[in-house]
Amino acid sequence: MKTHRLGDHGDDVALLQRRLARAGFRLEVTHLYDDVTEAAVAAFQRKAGLIDDGIAGPKTYAALATGQRDPKHLGGADLVRAAQTLDVPVACLRAVLEVESRGSGFLPNGRPVILFERHVFWKRLKARGVDPAPLSTKNPNILSQTPGGYQSGAAEYTRLASAEAIDAAAAWESASWGAFQVMGYHWQRLGYASVDDFVARMEADEAGQLDAFVRYVAADTALIAALRARKWAAFAKGYNGRNYAANLYDVRLERAYERYAAAAEDSAAVVA
Repeated sequence: MKTHRLGDHGDDVALLQRRLARAGFRLEVTHLYDDVTEAAVAAFQRKAGLIDDGIAGPKTYAALATGQRDPKHLGGADLVRAAQTLDVPVACLRAVLEVESRGSGFLPNGRPVILFERHVFWKRLKARGVDPAPLSTKNPNILSQTPGGYQSGAAEYTRLASAEAIDAAAAWESASWGAFQVMGYHWQRLGYASVDDFVARMEADEAGQLDAFVRYVAADTALIAALRARKWAAFAKGYNGRNYAANLYDVRLERAYERYAAAAEDSAAVVA
């Protein structure tokens, strides 16, 4: 199921509107994802315990089908706790979640989203006193001094399994994990007991994946300062690397933050 948001139109939007109507929300089937549809989606998300961003993605459709949130998925309360831990407005984390995360932290088969980095595996093996050069001849797809070899999705687990056969711990350290794609080799700096502990938490639920992101930001004084000051270029550079501008990460973060902050102000005004 595709993700739909404000401004979209078509038969898929009409189907969404019919499902929302069956769930008890009053709206017409217009085939247009208008303000009324967005508000209904957000209201349903709040009722289901999801993050109420008004965007109908796989998690929202799954909850519409079952009537409840998958316990592996992030809830609004998870985001509030994370914002309190980092001492930032919830709108900041909503923006980061929208722009920096990959949506769902899990594949359809229930395993965490990963991306295996062969150049990191090279470094992790060397750190363990293993010469990667002889091994790379037969394993160029998982072992190289340069990035690449990506297969995406579930196929990344095939690459991970090949790396595990050489050194399991180094393999886990060489993959990024979950919705926020935190690299495994950060486990010690972020306060996990072991790389096994880190991976187990990434496998458990998206709340654990969000916690890894919170730890990652909190452990970097420049990154947390940038987030608190809403200096999006500095945050994007620290989180995405020096090529952040090519993907407009800073611009997208700022726009998303402004949208969520405005929505929070509107909600507060209505309550008052």
